[in-house]
Amino acid sequence: MTLGLSLLLIYACNQPAKNTDSLPRSTPEKEGVSSQGILDFIAAVEQSGQEWHSFVFLRHGKVVAEGWWNPYQPELKQTVYSTSKTFTSTAIGFAVSENLLSVDDKVISFFPDLLPDTVSPYLAQMSVKNLLSMTAGQNPEPFSITRGEEWAKHFLAYPVTDEPGTKFLYNSMVTYMLSAIVQKVTGERVLDYLRPRLFEPLAIRDIDWEISPEGINTGGWGLRVHTEDMAKLGLLYLQKGKWNGKQLLPESWIEEATTAKIVQKPDISPEEREKDDWAQGYCYQIWRCRNNAFRADGAFGQFIVVMPDRDAVIAIQANESNMQKELSLVWDYLLPAMQDNDLPENKASETALKQKLASLAIAPARGIDSDLQPLPGKGSAYQLVDGKISLRFGGDTCLLDWMGKSLYFGKERWLAGETQKLPPNLIKNDASFREFPPFKTFGSYCWTDEQNLSLYLKYIETPHTQRVELNFTGDSIHAKIYDGMNYSLLSGKITSDTR
Repeated sequence: MTLGLSLLLIYACNQPAKNTDSLPRSTPEKEGVSSQGILDFIAAVEQSGQEWHSFVFLRHGKVVAEGWWNPYQPELKQTVYSTSKTFTSTAIGFAVSENLLSVDDKVISFFPDLLPDTVSPYLAQMSVKNLLSMTAGQNPEPFSITRGEEWAKHFLAYPVTDEPGTKFLYNSMVTYMLSAIVQKVTGERVLDYLRPRLFEPLAIRDIDWEISPEGINTGGWGLRVHTEDMAKLGLLYLQKGKWNGKQLLPESWIEEATTAKIVQKPDISPEEREKDDWAQGYCYQIWRCRNNAFRADGAFGQFIVVMPDRDAVIAIQANESNMQKELSLVWDYLLPAMQDNDLPENKASETALKQKLASLAIAPARGIDSDLQPLPGKGSAYQLVDGKISLRFGGDTCLLDWMGKSLYFGKERWLAGETQKLPPNLIKNDASFREFPPFKTFGSYCWTDEQNLSLYLKYIETPHTQRVELNFTGDSIHAKIYDGMNYSLLSGKITSDTR
């Protein structure tokens, strides 16, 4: 059996069963949306140079358009970074509705055994509501505590410099404390607490969540869900907590959680505010948007945008640093595509839209000469950089061994694989992945000339792509690695050449 075929069989056997409890589907025109407008939206996305992975667009509670840029696929979940925060605040909403806590409860009341020797007045004043609204009073954010143990204890020992409730400071650790509070009052991790209350009613399955050294879901990041799962949460909020005729969360909580509690940028001009979706007010781990919308918001472009005025939701997964540009594409193209009434059937545009959605793809690596053979005169396997890296070629596949971790690449095509090598991560806390299974990948490589090899590895359940550029000069090797956030360089000798 070839290397590539065995990898594909392994990958196929590990795929989760497709979710049969999907949202209802409809055509755009039946829900008052122009198919041509959606086509224009997709064209604008692709012309923007942004890397989108998927989107699911709902109107009147039905999916009217959805797309995944190959190799991203509907059955693959993805790390959604701070979009996790909205799921955590939803858990707080359930706990409040079950009278397990109040948003006015003081944070220190949940952790009497973790308090510092001296509790400052501002720390004593800090409430659950302050955590929810990012007004805890800490400055700067105490994110450095994630490099060690006992996150909750160190959070409580961190100075509170401003009166809670008076200033906005984006602070992922306050969301971690919300997760810790849920676990304190329920005896369950947020993931497990939400399962019967949110995930099972919404048919959200095959998800996972990173954990802290204390065994608590990270809360402010680390959730991996499918794009449609994100859309479902948005629809629950759009429907004011109701799902399939049952009120899961009180309507009063949805109203409270989506109403602005603090202005993030009080000093900018009205003209600047009109252009800035990060200056419309912050709610309970939810951002207000322009156009009277609100959203869950995660690094690199993970969005759940809820548009009550249009009875619409769009969920997006991406790998994009210019997130304002990403949101502006929604406002500039999808908003005008939605009308108040049904639209006449447009078979030509509907057909064109279906074809476009089916053909979405991110191009694999492309070389100058697709028939170029690697390193003429040498063999097909190499030990590089003092044994830390080895390469083995077989047909149109490449196996890269990175310090004992295997990575798989197809020549100018995407090849599925799995690896124990940790993916790039904004948080840089390896311990939080300790309960995760091997990471799914898609890899592609090309030779750009006889001395330079480019490898692209998509950690397909994260937003990130890792790029490795290898230069072979004589018996020397130079490696440049980019993970979407940082560069690193390695140099060394080709220490063996197996023919």
